[in-house]
Amino acid sequence: MEKEKKEKSFEDNLEELGQIVTKLEAGDIPLDDAIKEFERAMQLAKTCDGKLKNAEKAIHKLVDETDTVKDFEVEE
Repeated sequence: MEKEKKEKSFEDNLEELGQIVTKLEAGDIPLDDAIKEFERAMQLAKTCDGKLKNAEKAIHKLVDETDTVKDFEVEE
């Protein structure tokens, strides 16, 4: 039976990205491994960016007292 992969949270992805950055900054990783880690970091960054954009879209919509969805606008 094939198990479904659970999507990692934004925070988990960000933590993994931070760990990769720390490894790469240390500079004691072989080049081939560094390239793999860099590619993984780019995937994580893209995933995090997508989640942030989706969150931003979600918070730009608010539901008012009549349960009507309207755009969120900041009043100055």
